[in-house]
Amino acid sequence: MSQNPYREDKEELRELIIQYQHLKHGRSHPFLDEDAFERIIDYYDEKDDLPEAMIAAELGLEQFPYSANLMIKKADLLLASRKYQEALNLLETAELFDSTDLNLFILKTDAYLALDQQAKAVELLEAALLLFEGEERLDLLFELADVYDDYEEFDKVFDCLKLILEEDPNNEEALYKICFWTDFTGRNEESIKLHQSIIEEHPFSELAWFNLAAAYQGLKLYEKAIDAYQYAVAIDEKFDYAYRNMGDAYLRLRKYKEAIDVLEKVLELSRPEDVIYEAIGHCYHRMGKYAQARFNYKKAVHLNAGDSKLHYKIAVTYMLEEQWQAAAKQLENSMRITRSVPEYNLAMGECMMNLDRYKDAIIYFGTVVKHKPKSVAGWEALLRCLIKAEMFEEAYNQCQAALVATAEKPLFYFYASTILFVLGKSKEALLKLETAMDKAPKLLKKFMELNPYILQNSQVVDIIARYKKGKKI
Repeated sequence: MSQNPYREDKEELRELIIQYQHLKHGRSHPFLDEDAFERIIDYYDEKDDLPEAMIAAELGLEQFPYSANLMIKKADLLLASRKYQEALNLLETAELFDSTDLNLFILKTDAYLALDQQAKAVELLEAALLLFEGEERLDLLFELADVYDDYEEFDKVFDCLKLILEEDPNNEEALYKICFWTDFTGRNEESIKLHQSIIEEHPFSELAWFNLAAAYQGLKLYEKAIDAYQYAVAIDEKFDYAYRNMGDAYLRLRKYKEAIDVLEKVLELSRPEDVIYEAIGHCYHRMGKYAQARFNYKKAVHLNAGDSKLHYKIAVTYMLEEQWQAAAKQLENSMRITRSVPEYNLAMGECMMNLDRYKDAIIYFGTVVKHKPKSVAGWEALLRCLIKAEMFEEAYNQCQAALVATAEKPLFYFYASTILFVLGKSKEALLKLETAMDKAPKLLKKFMELNPYILQNSQVVDIIARYKKGKKI
C-alpha cells in the first residue's frame, strides 16, 4: 500500500506534463488519454496560465474531437478570456454529445449572464432543475439564486434558498444566505415557519435557531428572538453573531445590563470592534453611568479615530456632568473631522455659553440656524444665549427671524413676549403673549422658565387665567 499517495499523484502529474510538452513540440511520447488532457488543462488553469491551458485544450480536442468534457473545459477557458459567444457556441456543440453534464448548464448560464441575457439563463436553469436531483439539483438552485440576484428578482432568490433547505435542511450555505435574504425581502413570517420545521427535525442546528431568532427580530418580537438566540449559543457557545444580535434585541427592550453582558461576550469571542464598544457605551449612557459610557466610547475611538460621532458622544457624557471644558475639547475633535454638523455646533454652543464665552456661543448657534433654518432647537439655543448675554435688542431681532424661518412656531411668540417685557415694552409683550397663548397654551411652562417672576405682573396673570377658563392648558 502506498505510503504517500499525494506524492505519487504529484509525480504522475509531473510525468504527464513532460509527455504533453513532447507532444506539443512534435517529439515522441506515450499515448495521452482524455483524462490526461483534462488533468493537464486543470494544471495550467490553476497556475493562471490561460494561454497554455487553451493550447492543451485544443490539442486534446484534436486527439478527441467528440469529447464533451474537453469542449466544456475549453468553453470554461473561453469564458475566462471573455470570449462569451464563442464559449456558448462550443457549449451548444458539447450538449449534442452529452446533455447530462451539470457543468454544461452552469457554464451556459455564465455565458448568458455575460451576454446580458438573464432571461435565457433563468429559462435554462429552470429546465435543468427537472433533469437533476440530489446534490446536482441543489447546485443548480444556488446558480439560479445567483441569476435572480443579478436580475434583481430578490423574492425569487429567497424562494430558491427555501427550496434548497426543504430538500437539505442542514445546508450551511443556504442557512447563511437565507438569513440575509429574509431581512432584505422582509419575509420574516415564512422564515419563522421554515426554520421551525427545520428545528423540529434538527433541534441542534444552531444556524436554524439563529435564523429563527433573526426573523423574530425582524418582526420586532425581541423577547422571542432572545429565547431563540439563547438556544443557538447553548448549542455553540462561541457563536459570536448570536451574542451580537442578542445584544441588539436587549437594547431594543431597554434591558441595558443584559445587553452589556452579551456584548462583552462578543468582545471575548471576536476581534474588538468600535461598534461593540459604542453599543456598550450607549448602554451605560442610558443607565446614567457616564464615566463607564465614556470609557467604552474612548475604546471605540481608539479603534476608529476618524468617526466624529464617537467624539461627540464622549462630549455629551461630559456635558451631562457639566464638565464643559472637557466636552468642548472632544467637540473640537469632532469638528476637526466634520465641521458643519448642526448637532456638533449646537453642543459646542452650549459649552461656550456655560463657560460664559457668549460671543463664541453665538457664532456656533448661528452656524446651526444657517445650515438648518427650520431647526427650532437651533433658534431656541441662540435666543437663550442672547438673553443670557443680555443682548436683548439682538435677541428680539433674531426672534423675529426665527418666526419667519419656522413658519411662526408658537414657542417664539413666548420668547418675543419675554424679551419685550425685559425691554420695558409691556403693551407689545402682552400682545405677543396673547398670540402665544392662543396658538399653544401648553408651552406656557417655557415662558415661565424664561422669566420666573413674570407672575408678579397682574396683566400676565389675567391673560393666563382667561385661557385656563376657556381652554385646556
